[in-house]
Amino acid sequence: MECDQPTFAMKTPLRTAVAVSIHALLLTALATHAQDWPQYLGANREGRAKFTAPKTWPKELTAKWKVTVGDGVATPSLLGDRLYVFSREEGGEILRCLDATSGKEIWKSEKFDVLPATGPAQGFPGPRCSPTVADGKVVTFGLRGTLTCYDATKGTQLWRKEDFKGSLPRFLTSASPLATDGLCLAALGGGDQGGVIAYDLQSGAEKWRWEGEGASYASPVLMTVGDTKVIVAEMEKRIVALGVKDGKLLWETPFAVPGRGYNASTPVVDGDTLIYGGSGRGFTAVKLAKDGDKITGKELWKNTDNSVQFNTPVIKDGNLFALSGNNDFVCIGKDGKTAWSAPLSKTAEAAPTNPPPAAATGDGAGTNAQVAARADGDRGGPGRDGGRRGGPGGRGGGGGGRGYGQIVDAGSVILALTPSSELVAFQPNEKSYTELARIKVADSPTYAYPVISGKRIFVKDQNSVALFTLD
Repeated sequence: MECDQPTFAMKTPLRTAVAVSIHALLLTALATHAQDWPQYLGANREGRAKFTAPKTWPKELTAKWKVTVGDGVATPSLLGDRLYVFSREEGGEILRCLDATSGKEIWKSEKFDVLPATGPAQGFPGPRCSPTVADGKVVTFGLRGTLTCYDATKGTQLWRKEDFKGSLPRFLTSASPLATDGLCLAALGGGDQGGVIAYDLQSGAEKWRWEGEGASYASPVLMTVGDTKVIVAEMEKRIVALGVKDGKLLWETPFAVPGRGYNASTPVVDGDTLIYGGSGRGFTAVKLAKDGDKITGKELWKNTDNSVQFNTPVIKDGNLFALSGNNDFVCIGKDGKTAWSAPLSKTAEAAPTNPPPAAATGDGAGTNAQVAARADGDRGGPGRDGGRRGGPGGRGGGGGGRGYGQIVDAGSVILALTPSSELVAFQPNEKSYTELARIKVADSPTYAYPVISGKRIFVKDQNSVALFTLD
């Protein structure tokens, strides 16, 4: 806001009043920031949201608006009063900025022509990766590996990159980019061709790159070990920790998939502890520590009772909450032992005759990963119209198969959104599973995360995004 500068000295009472007003504005801005979801898995990429749970849950949420935005399962991103939605429409990929209160379009990017997913991934032709909003920029990662940065206010394109062009994961991209310290960090490529590249967020200039293998369907996360900030990326066959400043490889551990399967669940950071899991491999907790110019990892516990396929767990009060590949809600206690498990539904969502493969979660992968794997034709993943690849919960069904769904730490409750479009609320209790609500929120499958802010819940379904409130 601009204002005329006074030509006289400001009197003390007026100066004090202005200072108080500015302080109040800053507090308001901080409060708003606390409710943002500016990237995959929220503000700190930990699946945590600022949410006001009702004392008594309603049977239905209050629908405020719904906008058709096109195909895709990428979770929208929320910053202040703007919602950024990345989807496929009219033969290309489009980024929209919507007014979060009304759903009205503020701007729409120029369409970027790109082929949809084909072959075994054709059931999900749209993008899977969440937009990343930071420092007045918004970065998208397209289905076929194009990284694009836009001005978050106007929607004008600032730069575009296509490194490792032609090298992609089997079911296409799912790893949402990260932004920190003025950098855009992205896990790129696929198979043996790829790596992690850091770009200057402002200009797109490459700052460093680590090459070793291609990306998986999980999204990278940030972690501070000692005095060093690192990016942890779950790649095709291993997990690596790279220095954010220079891209130096500081730690790695093998994480290959036995037989057929995929690295899809994004690692979870809990202080200096990294928890990771995948299809058929349970969960492993490792404490990372600085050792000279390297990082060492000490295994704290390993739990093989349950495994995740497409779900990224959340940490709440030291306990790990997840949705297993067997369609069970699971709680693993601080000691690494299973505290409890409970079916997703008493009338549990039926598994497909041919279960879908383990691939992605996120959003990006949440969605990200789920999608990528979901379309595995060799193993009968759900198809767009419930056809040959369309088991229960395919794009034409409502079940969703096993292991699909997103979990959010929403303060006093844990919220989960399943492909059958049910929002489930349960207590974050390590003693037992206590369900509080189960509410239908869409008429078509939901694979993206619910974007939760205060009493607002934004839901992306097959072709639309909608706002619900708890009034």
